[in-house]
Amino acid sequence: MLQSTHTPSFVRRPGGLRDHPALVLNADYRPLSYLPLSLWPWQEAVKAAFLDRVVVLAEYDEVVHSPSISIRIPSVVVLKEFVKPAKSTAFTRFNLFLRDEFACQYCGAKDHLTFDHVLPRCRGGRTTWENVVASCGPCNLRKGSKTLKQVGMRLRRKPSRPTPEQLQNVGRKFPPNHLHESWMDYLYWDAELEA
Repeated sequence: MLQSTHTPSFVRRPGGLRDHPALVLNADYRPLSYLPLSLWPWQEAVKAAFLDRVVVLAEYDEVVHSPSISIRIPSVVVLKEFVKPAKSTAFTRFNLFLRDEFACQYCGAKDHLTFDHVLPRCRGGRTTWENVVASCGPCNLRKGSKTLKQVGMRLRRKPSRPTPEQLQNVGRKFPPNHLHESWMDYLYWDAELEA
């Protein structure tokens, strides 16, 4: 099993996903999302398989029983109908941190993240993709309501609006704490092969 080196503390782990989650792939055999990883609780995967909405590609060894049937718990399912990816990216705190790879855009720190307006709001700065960056608490306090030039700080990368594909690519760098071995062929299928 792969262990993540850094999983942000605010990534949710719903209770139903703790035991035997199913990796959900779109009809093109790519995960619906990488961060958070598209997972269903085993109950949803069994229901979708029973209703013939998905094809089961891999299963756990464990079996669940109803009064009339027994079924192995799916570990990888693929949707029978393609779900169109979003065309735009929602401006949320999580997506902002994901775009900035969970690192302060001033010093690179990965702890105590908040966000900062590059051009402060009191100076006319707006809350947009192009003006807000992830920032650690100390850098945010140091900058305050001043401009970067006034405090002698620089951005590591100019902020911009990410596409959904860009966020998916960044999400691949942050695997969850638990990756079942049956998922591996579907998570990194487009990675470069070793020679």
